[in-house]
Amino acid sequence: MTVGRDGIELPVPLVPGRMAAHTSCVLQKLGQVIFRLLESELAALGLRIRHYSVIGSLLDRGPMSQQDIGTYLRIDSATMVATIDDLERLGLVQRKRRDGDRRSYVVSITPEGEKATERIDQLMQQLDDEFLADITGPQRRQLGHVASKLSAGPTLTAAYDGIRGS
Repeated sequence: MTVGRDGIELPVPLVPGRMAAHTSCVLQKLGQVIFRLLESELAALGLRIRHYSVIGSLLDRGPMSQQDIGTYLRIDSATMVATIDDLERLGLVQRKRRDGDRRSYVVSITPEGEKATERIDQLMQQLDDEFLADITGPQRRQLGHVASKLSAGPTLTAAYDGIRGS
């Protein structure tokens, strides 16, 4: 905390000084902070963001191979295997050998996984409301729109996939 000119304590910005002039620096820090806050909340359910990403993707897209999930979510294979192991142990996904290719697994969401995804979706909405309370509803929608546009656009996806070797 710092003290403003009128004697009121103000929080030190998450991105102080000259770094705040760079949108990429602000986005990076906000992403890091939100990630840690969400991870903390999901830990109470025995889950992490990557677990939610996987079960949410399976609910959206249907059964997929572990490799396809990893490619879709840009999760490395070792992390993908550990994530599926966790979810299977929790009863949220089911892994079966693929017909015709015994080396490959198809992963599908279980009914318990569907229920968990619904609970997490509700929690995420609550956390959006709580953690983004400093901006108005229209500003949140605009932020979501702009962030989604960047996420789906060719510039960042190509740059990121390029350094990942995808």
